[in-house]
Amino acid sequence: MGEVLKEAIDDIAHIAHVELFTPTLQESIDFFYESLGLEIVKQTANKAYMRCWGDYEQYSIILTQADEPGVGHTAFRVKSPQALERRVIAIEEAGVQGKWIEADFGHGRAYQYHGPDGHLMELYFETEKYQAPEHLRPTLKNQPQKFLGRGAAVKNLDHINFLSSDPEKDGDFAEHVLGLRLTEQIRLDNGTRPAVWYRANSKSYELVYTKDATEAKARFHHLALSVDTNEGIWRAANLFVDQNVFIEFAPSKHAINQTYFVYVYEPGGNRIEICSGGYLVVDPDFEPITWTEQERKRGQAWGNKTIESFHTYGTPIVKEFVK
Repeated sequence: MGEVLKEAIDDIAHIAHVELFTPTLQESIDFFYESLGLEIVKQTANKAYMRCWGDYEQYSIILTQADEPGVGHTAFRVKSPQALERRVIAIEEAGVQGKWIEADFGHGRAYQYHGPDGHLMELYFETEKYQAPEHLRPTLKNQPQKFLGRGAAVKNLDHINFLSSDPEKDGDFAEHVLGLRLTEQIRLDNGTRPAVWYRANSKSYELVYTKDATEAKARFHHLALSVDTNEGIWRAANLFVDQNVFIEFAPSKHAINQTYFVYVYEPGGNRIEICSGGYLVVDPDFEPITWTEQERKRGQAWGNKTIESFHTYGTPIVKEFVK
């Protein structure tokens, strides 16, 4: 009692969209459309902009033709034009020099920069709200798009997990420069933190940095798309079985952040999580949860062990670590 709290930076609103590289563009488009239920908003010769039915912006992901899988840029929307200017000043004062782009499809002026490990990030405020065409116009006017129920019928872009050669350095930048808040972390017996989870709002996390066992830089672990119910996870898994989609990690429950999940690889090679659950943080002076090395050895919430490839597989692929 009586302690004066430092006012939190509160300029970042939420994760906005993620660009994924794929060497098999059409196959990846088909997977996200048929198997996951996203809609195609715009398509060019080498890109597809696709959306989850519950997201309010124009699109949730961009699929871009590339020689190998991986992540392109990851965008966060800020809370105001002034918030954008403040974060850009903070980024450049931290010694990072990015660049302004005047506009892109679906949003206005944005600032792009590379995080400490090399991941390409983007911040913007001005955005185009999605206006559904007639065949996708919902009956309920408080949702952006009609629910069609195709495939897994994912509702929202949920979070991204980056592989990093130094998760603590990336996490410190996210916390002290961007103003994201640490929710949970793993601390090993040697004092290092191989994984950190951050949030921009009351949702328990949207950005994760995990130690890359290969020591490579700026790789991608997974992108998560959410469904409304836990039953949606089981339904998705059954669909994946019938569609011969490789299930890397069968449905279960994470101990950290308590999300239910199933993990698969999309045709281009990127890992995708379908998730539900989790929790909200409404406590204004919430203290981050720390998991010890011994606690993590117990595995997931229900006791099943984390699969080996979860610590080594990422994109771009480091071939000597793939069995």
